[in-house]
Amino acid sequence: MGVSRRKWLGFAAGSAAVMLIAWGLPQAEAQAQGRDVVVFAAASLKNALDAINAQWQKETGKKATISYAASSALAKQIEQGAPAQLFISADLDWMDYVAHKNLIKLDTRSNLLGNRIVLIAPKDKAQPVEIKAGFNLAEIIGNGRLSMANVDFVPAGKYGKAALEKLGVWGSVSSKIAQAENVRTALLFVSRGEAPAGIVYRTDAAADANVKIIGMFPEDTHPPILYAIALTANATHPDAAEFLAYVRSGKARPLFEAQGFVVLSAERS
Repeated sequence: MGVSRRKWLGFAAGSAAVMLIAWGLPQAEAQAQGRDVVVFAAASLKNALDAINAQWQKETGKKATISYAASSALAKQIEQGAPAQLFISADLDWMDYVAHKNLIKLDTRSNLLGNRIVLIAPKDKAQPVEIKAGFNLAEIIGNGRLSMANVDFVPAGKYGKAALEKLGVWGSVSSKIAQAENVRTALLFVSRGEAPAGIVYRTDAAADANVKIIGMFPEDTHPPILYAIALTANATHPDAAEFLAYVRSGKARPLFEAQGFVVLSAERS
């Protein structure tokens, strides 16, 4: 077996292991931290939401237990009865999914944030690329793989695939996709040099000094990137509504913006 083949098998195995952890972690954390309000949030929100949680704790003495994973995985966990009090999805589809199953309080739902998807490369190998119709993404990847979140279920992957299809280059790279269980894992593969390029959110790229944005996808190449927030139908924790209000407040806004998000907290979905 060649070195590149062994490397890829290890790469895929590591991804699968992390996927299992991501699915099991919310339940485990929720059970261990029953006294805190439990929040399920898209993986791309980690830096911003951790900062907001720390600020909320400093101001109020309360804190949230936040479990991060792909929005698809978290929605399924909620469907299976996980004790989440608050859900923040990286797209509207997975919030719609739980809404249609009567798993959220509809009157608390709103569009919280906007984002952009970008093409990244390891910092020491980054060369700017003009992302336009027919651009030679296959040449950028070379003999490696394009790191993306799962293109069928995870919002970042779905946005990325839509953009590549609109630009007419999906067919040239579809057999070279390294699909990760969430966008932060896709980022990690590029950060560690295991993939020569990847598609992640602009906010993810900003959170990792080992990668660099080499191109930004035009917004008209994919559906609008919108993060939705809502209390779950079973939210009974006395701090759940308070934390939701804090996340949507002016106090949280600069912490989201510092990570590159566009705040849409006053916009209802």
